[in-house]
Amino acid sequence: MSGVNGEDHETDCTVVISEVYLYLDLECSEDRRTLIQKHLDDCDGCLREYGIEHEVKALVSRCCGDEKAPRELRDRLRVKLDQLEVQVETREFLL
Repeated sequence: MSGVNGEDHETDCTVVISEVYLYLDLECSEDRRTLIQKHLDDCDGCLREYGIEHEVKALVSRCCGDEKAPRELRDRLRVKLDQLEVQVETREFLL
């Protein structure tokens, strides 16, 4: 796959960047983490982007780390996420 600067990688850079928050939040499988880490080790462009995302996440955590969303908001988000999961699963089934 082509990288940011025309470099060749096993994993597409757009896939790595799209999953960087899952990687940062430890919300992907160990195999996926290993694959993303290998890509970041080999790709300066993605490593730079990862660094930016990491800094943004750290800044948000420092500024808002102690705040919690109101219960009603959390409940509404859970319902929306459940609906989104059903839509994605339905689309995957139809393909």
